[in-house]
Amino acid sequence: MKLNNIKLIAIAMLVSFTAYNCSNDDDNNFVPMQQTPLDFSGTYVQEDQMGRPAINTVFVSPEDKNTFNVTVPSGQNAVFQSKFQDKLEALNPAHTDPMYTNALGFNAEQFTGALATDVLTVSLTGTTTFFDGTNVLTGRALGDDVISTELLLIFGGPTGADNPGLTNDNVSANDKPFSASFPYLASPW
Repeated sequence: MKLNNIKLIAIAMLVSFTAYNCSNDDDNNFVPMQQTPLDFSGTYVQEDQMGRPAINTVFVSPEDKNTFNVTVPSGQNAVFQSKFQDKLEALNPAHTDPMYTNALGFNAEQFTGALATDVLTVSLTGTTTFFDGTNVLTGRALGDDVISTELLLIFGGPTGADNPGLTNDNVSANDKPFSASFPYLASPW
């Protein structure tokens, strides 16, 4: 899944860069930048929310997708936390025990409360990682294995050792190295 997402991002960027750099200006004439502000008036619609990868995909029911996607993050917990908890408990019935926690030390209500607010938090002073065993949801580096982390938090229990067959997607790294310069993605195929 990570490889396909990265490939899609790389292809989208390649198409965007190509379209931007192509023009019918074969004379190499200088065209000044627009000096007046662009008109952004009109009606805009939020199409998708994916602050945390796979959360919308796994926890939001098909009939709630449109509502979730247009609900501002500050209102998502009130609307979706209990639905997320129902889904979590269906995925891993151990979460029905209020004393059962995951590797973050969160019980089902606390964990789904964090998930239901679809915001990727970022630490401006510490380690940037989705989860490294110590730092939790302090950002996301391209190499972070977010799907295995999410599986571990759903199925792994307090130590991450419960249900070992369900806590890892078995994709240990990207298939190509990431670039050391912006936009940091791996080169396209």
